[in-house]
Amino acid sequence: MSWRASPRSGRARIVAAGLAALVVAALAVVVLSPEQPGPEAGVADERDYFDAETLDRGRDYRSQTRWLGLLGIVVEFAVLGLLAAGRPRRFRVLLERLGSRPLLGAAAAGALLSATLALAALPLGIWRLELAVDVGLSVQSIGGWLFDRVRGIGIGALYAAAGGLLLVFLQRRLPRGWWLAGAGVVLTFAVAVSFLAPIVLAPIFNDFEPLPEGPEREQVLDLAERADVDVGEVYGVDASSRRTSLNAYVAGVGSTRRVVLYDNLLEATDGPALRSVVAHELGHVAQNDIPRGLLFVALVAPFGMLFVREAGAALAARTGTGPGQVAALPAYALALTVATFTLGIAGNVLSRTVEERADRFALELTADPDGLVALQTTTGERNLSDPDPPQWSQLLFGSHPTKVQRLGIAEAYGAELPD
Repeated sequence: MSWRASPRSGRARIVAAGLAALVVAALAVVVLSPEQPGPEAGVADERDYFDAETLDRGRDYRSQTRWLGLLGIVVEFAVLGLLAAGRPRRFRVLLERLGSRPLLGAAAAGALLSATLALAALPLGIWRLELAVDVGLSVQSIGGWLFDRVRGIGIGALYAAAGGLLLVFLQRRLPRGWWLAGAGVVLTFAVAVSFLAPIVLAPIFNDFEPLPEGPEREQVLDLAERADVDVGEVYGVDASSRRTSLNAYVAGVGSTRRVVLYDNLLEATDGPALRSVVAHELGHVAQNDIPRGLLFVALVAPFGMLFVREAGAALAARTGTGPGQVAALPAYALALTVATFTLGIAGNVLSRTVEERADRFALELTADPDGLVALQTTTGERNLSDPDPPQWSQLLFGSHPTKVQRLGIAEAYGAELPD
């Protein structure tokens, strides 16, 4: 199949598609962001809650991990850029040979691309692990970490194989409308992963057990009853086998929905702090935050895929390939990565509003600002957080409000309590 550049792949169409995706993402954030009840919050003074040594250690560690994260993004784009440009030639020749059997070849090429990117990121991952071990955040050996990475690379390769096959299949069957069908695939994938991840993927890496009868489980069920929330099941996870950091999260949709608490969180917190984190997670259930995130994907995916169509075609044309060809997959992978990264920034804006609402839900449910303060200070110290990270970092990577913002919310609620 030969392919020649057309006006549709021109710069104007790429810019128009990109701007459309950004506008829709911004509108989606506005529409989907929950209202924030309660008092207006300011920003707390970090020095009121953390000593100088804690602040210095957190800033030093997080500064290094931030730059490693940026370097990882540069490496990913650089590798994809080289592959999209047909370099090295041996890789390009291999893709052309795989193109003799388009669908199977596309699956193999997708898996190969995914594994190549994962291997390129491996040195930075080892560097990050060593940093975490040095500061006491990780207890994992290099052998155990590599075993996890091999499993992760395998799962990623399976995803990418399916993605490569579907992309080439849709481009061949639906030359004009494949991008819209592709958006449907993206949404279907997001829903499937949200449903299956807690029962299929997460147990590959950790052991999950229903929270046993006892004070912790009673607190969870009592708060759920008071909040009128169907929490599903409550699980503890053996996070301490890999890390010392503290966390909790909500996962799953429908029958797979669950609240998951790190075992080291259960050990490090009790009373008000534990009730605060549980109430926060119940807030995500009460506010339907996972479906909210899936709706965001549903709104932005069509425009993101439209950008992928235009930018991918233009990149592929530079090497004489085009839609439906296996050799064009690196070009479309690069365009998809650009779209995912850019729209992810908007997704993080939405996530920060969702997390603030969950904090406010917890404060309304527990009427205990001190519990949120205890939770934020304990996790800040144990996780070596930077309570007030640089604005550019929060913009690009921040999925939660900063510690000083969350402490500011607690202060605002505390100021309204009767003496």
